[in-house]
Amino acid sequence: MKKAIIIICILVLYSCKTKNINGKLIGRSVAVTEMNAEEASQKNKAYELGKRILMTCNTSEFKPFTKSEATDKVIANSSVKKVKEIGAKYSLKYGAFKDLEFVEMVPNKTDNTTVFRFKALFNYAKANKELRVTMNSENKASAITTKDWKDEFE
Repeated sequence: MKKAIIIICILVLYSCKTKNINGKLIGRSVAVTEMNAEEASQKNKAYELGKRILMTCNTSEFKPFTKSEATDKVIANSSVKKVKEIGAKYSLKYGAFKDLEFVEMVPNKTDNTTVFRFKALFNYAKANKELRVTMNSENKASAITTKDWKDEFE
């Protein structure tokens, strides 16, 4: 009986440890209630930046990111023309964009970034998209991507 309890404890501890995904050390995800003030402000900034991009689906207007909001790579990849094209495509395929629903925050210990996962809500029920905003240590967006929704972080 003691051996079974020890094995269960070891398995529980092992499941909570850091994961190595695609060569990056990823910590366990953090729920909203476990966030400190700095992480909460980063989450709010990630939400605002992600919402600004997806609102292009409804309005066809996009205010480009500034150097204080995003890295040079993100600014270059999110040109007005490119974001409008993506917004038009999503609008036709998924309907009007409603809002973002925060799912989890996943700290990346290798490059000192934090990935914020949001579920994008659209009019059509078949719309099942995820928006990931990666924030760096300078509180700037270092990556913004959309993917098909999966419950588990990959």
